[in-house]
Amino acid sequence: MKKKILVILFSLVIGLCVSVPAFAAQTDGFASEYERVQDLADLLSDSEEAALLEKLDELCERQKMEIVVLTTDTLEGLAPRDYADDIYDYCDFGYGEDRDGALLLISMEDNDWYISTHGYGITVFTDAGIQYIGEQIKENLSGGDFSGAFDKFVGLCDDFITKARTGDPYDSHNLPKEPLSLIWIPISIAVGVCLSFIIVGNMKSKLKTVRFQAAAGNYMKRGSLNVTESRDLFLYKTFTRTAKPKNNSSSGSSTHTSSSGSTHGGGGGKF
Repeated sequence: MKKKILVILFSLVIGLCVSVPAFAAQTDGFASEYERVQDLADLLSDSEEAALLEKLDELCERQKMEIVVLTTDTLEGLAPRDYADDIYDYCDFGYGEDRDGALLLISMEDNDWYISTHGYGITVFTDAGIQYIGEQIKENLSGGDFSGAFDKFVGLCDDFITKARTGDPYDSHNLPKEPLSLIWIPISIAVGVCLSFIIVGNMKSKLKTVRFQAAAGNYMKRGSLNVTESRDLFLYKTFTRTAKPKNNSSSGSSTHTSSSGSTHGGGGGKF
């Protein structure tokens, strides 16, 4: 029953965003009823939703950053970016005066995911960082493991916020390293065995003091060859120059203005 009421309220908010933006201020009263998990598409069980909400509340209070998860069955004719931005703005999400935070939108209408950022969230979640997060949760989303996707999202947000506090946010040049695949374990063992055979074989060969000599150099008496004339002739030299590759990869966060006039960052894709 609670979720049905929330669906109606969100529909009213979107209607106001599209048809009467001037009345957006009237939706402020709904903000107190909204929680950081808005599962309007009913993708989570009650226990999963409660566990996710607990994790988000702890993260937000500890990191001083608003993180919201929103699912929906329809975007009401809006683009994912506009829908996410409008919900964030008109529901007055955000931490502190600058309303720092990020909202993850999952739309089951066309299998869209989108992350809208605001305030310090724009710094924390760069364009490259957002795409990285999307790649990490896409497999879970495609497989219907929404609880697993959201848990992974919370963990990544915690890591990204902590990294940004150091003054060097995750971006195209320093994204988190992928965990090493299990296939490298047998490969590493095979390489180690091969190197061991080579090293032991080399040590064994040094134990042989008598060997077949392919050339007669070792049989020549030292000092028996007298060179009467020698000279060096310089022929030519060659220079090879290679241009240093330029790094044309983009970095940072691109921004745009929402229908309410707020500045947002963000990015998304399909799952």
